[in-house]
Amino acid sequence: MFPISRWKRHTLAVALSALALSFAPHELSFAPQAMAADKTITAVMHSDLRVIDPILTTAYITRDHGYMVYDTLVATDSNFKIQPQMADWKVSDDKLTYTFTLRDGLKWHDGTPVTAEDCVASLKRWAKVDGMGQKLMDFTASLEATDAKTITLKLKEPYGLVLDSIGKPSSRVAFMMPKRLAETPPDKPIPEQIGSGPFKFVQAEFQPGVKAVYVKNKDYVPRKEPASWTAGGKVVKVDRVEWVTMADAQIRMHHRSDGLI
Repeated sequence: MFPISRWKRHTLAVALSALALSFAPHELSFAPQAMAADKTITAVMHSDLRVIDPILTTAYITRDHGYMVYDTLVATDSNFKIQPQMADWKVSDDKLTYTFTLRDGLKWHDGTPVTAEDCVASLKRWAKVDGMGQKLMDFTASLEATDAKTITLKLKEPYGLVLDSIGKPSSRVAFMMPKRLAETPPDKPIPEQIGSGPFKFVQAEFQPGVKAVYVKNKDYVPRKEPASWTAGGKVVKVDRVEWVTMADAQIRMHHRSDGLI
């Protein structure tokens, strides 16, 4: 199992709680009339969002943004067990070949289908800068798309952290993106925020450090399993999420008492 500090675990738990509001607003006890009218959630996160490429930085707020827009091949459930997310997998008897098969219905936000080539490029970009990704590549003999829906990872020798590396829930997360974006050098920001996740990023309304806006991805097909930490079905039940920055704690508390956040 990958190591995760108490602080990281707490921060991720808070972030996922905020995301859960977006996925299940019927469970909220605040501002029900406002949300029924426009199905919008306004949230003040733990930090202001400035960098929006989740591979470019280890900032937790950028990771949280990543979970809104992007998806992962596999994911970690609340029991720290790796589960299928975008793909199921099989492991050969000699533990040297991992075969990932993309599930049906996966589309990028621009309408194009998710392909294995996209995912291979995404894994390679992530692995150039992430510590666990770099270690995984040390054990890797080859990583390729063997057909449109199949990703084949072959190892030089058995390595027990393959799935834990690809499915780890904290910075940096192995988020999938189109090949044309994943081919961007990992030290340079991607030019667009195009993922396959449950929300689309509204670039036109982004004010770095001030406001970030997400709208429901109506083409997203969630998994059938119940949501569990970063795994399971991500069923979106709001139309719009706004992250706003309020530097003044007094103002923040006032809005909380009014049921606005």
